[in-house]
Amino acid sequence: MKILTIIIQIFFIHLFLFLGVGVKHFIPVPIPASMIGLILLLIALFTKLVKIEWIEQGGNWLLAELLLFFVPSAVGIVNYNEILSWEGFEMVLLIGASTFIVMATTAFTSDFIHKRKGSVAK
Repeated sequence: MKILTIIIQIFFIHLFLFLGVGVKHFIPVPIPASMIGLILLLIALFTKLVKIEWIEQGGNWLLAELLLFFVPSAVGIVNYNEILSWEGFEMVLLIGASTFIVMATTAFTSDFIHKRKGSVAK
């Protein structure tokens, strides 16, 4: 019975994916259809059109199995010897450094805007 509930809830979540595909078809926005579907689901949850109980078990199962969706990518990386060599180390270091720079820039910008809004409000 629990498996049937999870399957039904996953289909219900997929309905929002299909709604996102429909919206994307009629309104050409630069956002993937799956993200539009998630935004529609979020709006439906906030407006209480959809109760969390209707999707909770299916969503938890999808989150628990999320790693399986990334395994093929991880296995594909093993085919490239360059990634396991010095060039791969440099690439990982570059990705890490650029990620840190983006995070730091975002934090400083957010802090600046927050302080500026605080001084305007006083």
